[in-house]
Amino acid sequence: MNLTYRVQNPVNNEVIETFETATDKAIEATIAAAHEAFGNWRDRDISERARIMSKAADLFREKKEELGEIIALEMGKPLDESIGEVEFSAEIIDYYATHGPELARDEELNHASPGKAVIRKRPLGPLLGIMPWNYPYYQVARFAGPNLVLGNTIILKHAEICPRSSAAIAALFAEAGVPKGVYANVYASHDQVSTIIADRRIQGVSLTGSERAGAAVAAQAGKHLKKCVLELGGNDPYVVLDSTDVAQAAKDAWAVRIENTGQACNSNKRIIVMEDIYDQFVDELVKLAAPLKRGNPMEPSSDTYSPLSSRAAAERLYEQVSKAKEAGATVHVGGEIDDSTAYFSPAVITGIPRGSESYYEEFFGPTAVVYKVSSEQEAIELANDNLFGLGGSVHSEQEGRAERLALLIESGMTHANAASAETADLPFGGIKRSGYGRELGHLAMEEFCNKQLYYVAG
Repeated sequence: MNLTYRVQNPVNNEVIETFETATDKAIEATIAAAHEAFGNWRDRDISERARIMSKAADLFREKKEELGEIIALEMGKPLDESIGEVEFSAEIIDYYATHGPELARDEELNHASPGKAVIRKRPLGPLLGIMPWNYPYYQVARFAGPNLVLGNTIILKHAEICPRSSAAIAALFAEAGVPKGVYANVYASHDQVSTIIADRRIQGVSLTGSERAGAAVAAQAGKHLKKCVLELGGNDPYVVLDSTDVAQAAKDAWAVRIENTGQACNSNKRIIVMEDIYDQFVDELVKLAAPLKRGNPMEPSSDTYSPLSSRAAAERLYEQVSKAKEAGATVHVGGEIDDSTAYFSPAVITGIPRGSESYYEEFFGPTAVVYKVSSEQEAIELANDNLFGLGGSVHSEQEGRAERLALLIESGMTHANAASAETADLPFGGIKRSGYGRELGHLAMEEFCNKQLYYVAG
């Protein structure tokens, strides 16, 4: 099945522009170019690759308003958040431009034999990146930044609703001096993605997306013995053990949940609150959600909400909330859509029965789902009763309490008194159905890296 690449404004569902899916001939030419360019790119001194990527980071900053407007239109992200995403993308690329040469340095080993042994960190070759729509620049930056500095080449297949932003990234890299063939944007179909993964010249694939897509790509990568990194969904617990200012605690939790209109893999999708503050906490969330009205992503305001990325995303979330209600949940406010747009009114939901299908699902949108617990043990048991394992956090004003319990969260990332810690130098990734592998930080430089043993006899 061919995908339809298009710019479709989620504010009114209007298709503004369409793009042709690549021909099979064009896909072959792209793979060949990535393979041919790899030899020269790999053999350049890493400091030269880093210099080019530093220029790319500068261009992201210079063009942040223009780039931000593109994704505000494509997938409805509030413009201020869109520009913030571009700035963070620049920071990520800058991190690898600055620290990549050191992170990729040879490592001499202490060993028993008389010779010299070194681990050389060498690129693998052409890689395929399959990226989602919720963070169109950030997701690409954290994949491309370390791998282009390391010396890999990249074929990038973006979400079908992000054709302008994906083209803008490719043009920006070219302007920075990335040679032809080293980075290519392709409007590929599902079948063509399979063709790329199977091609012997492709050495690895990274996907950020849904469980379904991750399972399909992992199966194809495994069949062809390709290295694979997956960053999939999340159903992160956000445990609130105590608070002397419940209104502020609820406001903090709501701010995390509503960021990017709730469309973040590591958002606090399950808010777990101790029973003595639970009722007030829920009331405060309702007070925050109820006054919000529809807004324009191009003109964001604190009293408005933006649409989801697409009409299909809004319908999917509406179906999930309806199913949760049928299972016994209470929707205190919001949870409504209209007949045609991608707007979904922010919702506060309680009472989803533990063990129900809805309990285990990821709600990808502005839904604050809250659970009541009566003890620390119950809070951690509920937090870890989770098919996913991306992130999680524990919050307390009592010294050491959050730190102690955060250590018990079963996830790739766990936090005490912070919802998340997202910087270019901190690794990001999960366990269970949230995928495997790590992006960002020093670990990202090692995912698509040949850690080659080089031994010289003594």
